[in-house]
Amino acid sequence: METRDSKGTALIIGGCRGIGKAVSLRLAKDGFNIVATARAATPETTELAAKITAMSVEFTLLNFDVCDAVKIKEEYARAFPETAPDVLIYNAGIAKDNMFAFMQSSEWNDVINTNVNGFYNTVQPLVFGMLARRKGRIVVVSSVSGQTGQAGQVNYSASKAALIGAAKALAREVGRKGILVNVVAPGLIATEMIKDVPVERVLPLIPLNRVGKPEEVAGAVSFLCGEDSTYMQGQVLAVNGGLYM
Repeated sequence: METRDSKGTALIIGGCRGIGKAVSLRLAKDGFNIVATARAATPETTELAAKITAMSVEFTLLNFDVCDAVKIKEEYARAFPETAPDVLIYNAGIAKDNMFAFMQSSEWNDVINTNVNGFYNTVQPLVFGMLARRKGRIVVVSSVSGQTGQAGQVNYSASKAALIGAAKALAREVGRKGILVNVVAPGLIATEMIKDVPVERVLPLIPLNRVGKPEEVAGAVSFLCGEDSTYMQGQVLAVNGGLYM
C-alpha cells in the first residue's frame, strides 16, 4: 500500500489501548506516521496496525515496559537510528489505589516507577535529537488527579502531579530551541482504568454529567500537535467535563 505524504512521525508511549489507542488513530488521521508502544504484541495491536495502515500512513510497534531502560534504548535504536520523532506523546500509566494509611510500599513504588520514572526512561533519550533539529512536540498525558488530589490515590495523584511539574520545567528548558511541551489532563474517561471507580457517585460532581470518551482526549492531543497551538508552551489542557475547574 502506498503511503501519503506525512506530517512526520508521532511516537505514542502506551499507544495501543484506551486513550493511547485513540491518540494513535487520531494522529494517523491527521497524517502522522505512527510508532506506538506496548509491552507485547497482541491481537489488539494487530488490529490497530491494520486500521492505521488503512489510512495510508505507516505503523510501527515497539515492545517494551517503560521501566526497562535497556530495552527502550534497544527499540529506539531500531526505530530512530538517526533522529527523533517529530511528536512524542507520553501516555503510560498505572493506578494502584488504596488509602494512604494502608498503602503498601509496592503500591507506591510501582505507580511512581511506571508513571514518573517511565517518563524519564522514554522521553529523555529523545530530547537531544529534538534539540539538534530545533523542532518537536512533546505532549504529556497527566490526569485531573494531578491537578487536584483524590482520596485513595495519593500515589497516583503524586505521580500525575509530578508529570505536570516535569513538563513545565522541560518546557522552560527547550522552548528556545523550538520544542513545544504541553500537558493534557483527562478526567473520568471511558477506559479500563475506571472499571473499579464508582461512576454513579462521581457523575453528580461533573457538570456535563457524563463520562468522557478517549476520542475527546485524543482531540486535545491533536490540537497540541497541530498548527493552531504554536504559541502554547507549558500549558495544561483539562479534558474533564468540568470535574475540576
